[in-house]
Amino acid sequence: MLYRVLADVVVLLHTAFVVFVVVGGFLVWRWRWVVWAHVPCALWGIAIEYGGWICPLTPLENAFRARAGLEGYRGGFVEHYVIPLLYPAGLTRPAQATLGTLVLAVNLVAYGMLVRRLVRP
Repeated sequence: MLYRVLADVVVLLHTAFVVFVVVGGFLVWRWRWVVWAHVPCALWGIAIEYGGWICPLTPLENAFRARAGLEGYRGGFVEHYVIPLLYPAGLTRPAQATLGTLVLAVNLVAYGMLVRRLVRP
């Protein structure tokens, strides 16, 4: 039971991380110090998508699932949880690059609008 709970906690943390990567730039509008956490996280998220890598949280979750006697899954977090919501056919390299570009675009807009607000008299 403990390992199943730990696997579920990892999923929740992973989900929170993905949401932070995508929209964290907008949090910087309110709390400027968030930029120091968000920029490295966003760069990591974009690199994971463009590189086609698997986030280290995915094997951790699968390890907890295995210890709980449950079956893990192949691929990464985005492929297993997010892609089924966005693309019913599954994750392809072009789709992954599109997700990376989407994260980059959202964050460029967030930071661009912030800079614009700060530069205006």
